[in-house]
Amino acid sequence: MVAQEAPAQTVPGASRSAQGDVSVTIYNNDVALVQDVRQLPIVRGQVRQDFPDVSASIRPETVSLNIADAGIVEQNFDYDLLSPSSLMEKAVGETITLLRTNPATGAETRERARVLAVNGGVVLQIGERIEVLRDDGLPVRAIFDRVPASLRARPTLSVMLDSNRAGTRPATLSYLSRGLGWSADYVALFDDRSGRIDVQGWVTLKNTSGTTFDNARTLLVAGEVATEDGEGDRNSYRPRPRGRIERAGTETASREQLGDFYLYPLPGRTTIADKQTKQVSFLDVKGAAAQSGYAFENGWLGTATEPRSAASVLRFANSAGAGLGDALPAGTVRVYVRDARGQAQFTGENRIEHSPQGSQIALETGDAFDVKVLPVVVERTRLSEWKWRTAMRYTLTNAKRTPVTVELTQSGFDWTDTRIIAESRKSERRDADSTVWQVPVPANGETIVTATFETRY
Repeated sequence: MVAQEAPAQTVPGASRSAQGDVSVTIYNNDVALVQDVRQLPIVRGQVRQDFPDVSASIRPETVSLNIADAGIVEQNFDYDLLSPSSLMEKAVGETITLLRTNPATGAETRERARVLAVNGGVVLQIGERIEVLRDDGLPVRAIFDRVPASLRARPTLSVMLDSNRAGTRPATLSYLSRGLGWSADYVALFDDRSGRIDVQGWVTLKNTSGTTFDNARTLLVAGEVATEDGEGDRNSYRPRPRGRIERAGTETASREQLGDFYLYPLPGRTTIADKQTKQVSFLDVKGAAAQSGYAFENGWLGTATEPRSAASVLRFANSAGAGLGDALPAGTVRVYVRDARGQAQFTGENRIEHSPQGSQIALETGDAFDVKVLPVVVERTRLSEWKWRTAMRYTLTNAKRTPVTVELTQSGFDWTDTRIIAESRKSERRDADSTVWQVPVPANGETIVTATFETRY
């Protein structure tokens, strides 16, 4: 392995962080606002001022700099960072020193070599011979005479200032950055016998910006702000939540708001290290009301050849009266239930969207083992060219020792004019796409629901 090193010297930006008083506001869709106040000694006239330790994922077009009695003439973002490979690439055409160590004797020899090319390997000219610097594990070091001015140890923003006076004064640097994001994660312990749930909410903060933010005031915003370039969520695939809001809440949460978003400040200052995941608790509620149930959705008047499992559903409200009493930012809810020995066991997880306080939430956590539904098309008759009649039978079975209620949904009506002309149990038309029955199924028994539909195309 070839080890490459520069001679001992002071590399600009290689010491501790040059950041000042840092505040970071982080949104859900891979965008953050960084505000950095630095005390800078500035001379009179035009001068170049470097700002090392900005985010490596900075959006340079969003930079704003406010300095009393100074204006910006030009700004550049230097993202060509110092590394062994970049140092060697910049040395093409230059002369370096090779330090070789004899494995048998430990003796060291030095040779001057001119770097000819760095294309899949390093090609050197040593005296009259051409040599390839092999990556074969032999003790060889490359020593460079200097660090090229174009290479930076850390991401650096350089600004040409025109200052009206000399003196040290605060410079407020603001910019948007990618690579900083957060999400909410919830741990829910459900007690089916008491109908109560304990919920702990965690903020999961990730930094992949390429820069560490030291001792920063950190504010998290629950919401996805619009960005003109549309790249804020370019890498953030999120599965469609199966935790639906059955009824949106109308209660105002006590948290601070910024426009239409809720704010979640981290307590005190914190260091957000690059390539770090940090978790902070923001919700801890005991004994909120909840109940378990089952749901099954049949696609457009379809038939099945064998029974299918109903979904296990945990229903709860984040209203003040139900015990949660908080707006819930989008995230994953992981549900646990205590077994007969009192140990909490994982029973499923799913995502919820941003839920205003007072919302009724139904979270699907998996497929039920003992509760099945068999939808069957009993008869489908063509009444005219554009009109059909379909008779459906739904057989719901329950192998549990206790009765259950299944929310049975027949969907797929949004592209046709479909109406129920007869049914064995009263349904509720939820929307243009679906109708719903609340079906009680006895312990160790079954319930049959029949319905006849007329469809006009």
